[in-house]
Amino acid sequence: MRALWGRGNDGAMTVVALVLSAVLIVLAALHLLWALGWWFPLGDERALARAVVGAAGIERMPGAAVTALVVVALLFAAAWPWMAAGWFTTVGIAALVAVFLLRGGAAYLAGWRRIVPEEPFATLDRRAYGPLCLGLGTGFLILTYGALT
Repeated sequence: MRALWGRGNDGAMTVVALVLSAVLIVLAALHLLWALGWWFPLGDERALARAVVGAAGIERMPGAAVTALVVVALLFAAAWPWMAAGWFTTVGIAALVAVFLLRGGAAYLAGWRRIVPEEPFATLDRRAYGPLCLGLGTGFLILTYGALT
């Protein structure tokens, strides 16, 4: 079974896939901690909610079930580059490109800021979360290109 990019540039594509998977697994682990009620790294639920969710007037983190669904989604995204080549895998990678690039770009839109205005989320979104999502989207775009060439 060959990975999605199983043609040329295997070494470079493997590095891209490894980096993407590692980052997504770390993000999944953080979300798992939050689903279990451990408010790492801030130790305070309200402060963490304002830093990582940012919705207007937020006082509590989202529920465990919703956060666990994010864990599952992140783990699926981390595993996707390692799936066998095929049109379904390529379409999935392209969908991940769209999701991450749209989320990353949203960090810089006034409409998004009206939805999630709380600080420090707003600043972290522009400085860290948005660029991280753009980087993940770019990495998946590279894998998509590798699958199509």
